[in-house]
Amino acid sequence: NSSDPRPSFLLASIPGLEAAQSWLAVLLCCAYILALTGNGAVLLVVRLEPSLHAPMYFFLCMLAAIDLALSTATVPRVLSFYWFGTREIGFGACLLQMFLIHSLSAVESTVLLAMAVDRYVAICHPLRHAAILTNAATAKIGLAAMARGVLFFLPLPLLLLPLPFCSSRALSHSFCLHQDVMNLACANTTPSVVYGLTAILLVMGLDAVLICLSYILILKAVLRLAAWKDRLKVFSTCIAHICVVLAFYVPLIGLSVVHRFGRDLAPLVHVTMGNIYILVPSVLNPIIYGVRTKQIQRRIL
Repeated sequence: NSSDPRPSFLLASIPGLEAAQSWLAVLLCCAYILALTGNGAVLLVVRLEPSLHAPMYFFLCMLAAIDLALSTATVPRVLSFYWFGTREIGFGACLLQMFLIHSLSAVESTVLLAMAVDRYVAICHPLRHAAILTNAATAKIGLAAMARGVLFFLPLPLLLLPLPFCSSRALSHSFCLHQDVMNLACANTTPSVVYGLTAILLVMGLDAVLICLSYILILKAVLRLAAWKDRLKVFSTCIAHICVVLAFYVPLIGLSVVHRFGRDLAPLVHVTMGNIYILVPSVLNPIIYGVRTKQIQRRIL
């Protein structure tokens, strides 16, 4: 097979549903508009309400901004393909989209960890919460999360940049992911495989372990309370964050499992899992916090 070091790639359509793609794109567009509206509302409410100028809500704003950026980096291009048939995506555009998806996911994972730590300090050390998590500290955490995402995942497109690619250019998703693009290279991809796995484990994997540890410590502190009513009242402050963590990590784990063990699965599974991974957190996060946080709910109403 001939190889081209700078090919364009072909985005994956919805197998068996090509004729209905225009209608499915309408549903995708509605979900995208919902994500834009919900996350934009969260940002606006926190910006306009002085009583919400606290670390917990600043972290929520970071989460909303990340979800806006992540969905905007992918969904418009997918809609362009589904509605206008522009299936081909250039090499540089694909690598840029891949970098944005992975780095923004890493930033979101770090922010979720910071929110778990915020809940731990608020419940286990309430008298020190204001001194530990100041507005300045919150801003530094946000900058550190961004730097962490960029530094860990910038090497991914750089490792793919010099590789030659074979004649097969068809991706298994409607957007570009590292493992998907890497599998199309007709060269040794061991450095890219090793680094990609290491970055995932050191960022998302480590964050997941630390979030679980935070909640184990929170649970121990809650169980020390005498009354069940007090236990439920304290732990209820964590319900929204737990739901947001699940909305992020469950699709991420599902997509990773499909990539690792699902080569024999129908292509529809790959496309569906990819769209769920991109859209579910962006749509659900503002809904979860809008329902669970009375201050945001009242201000929106």
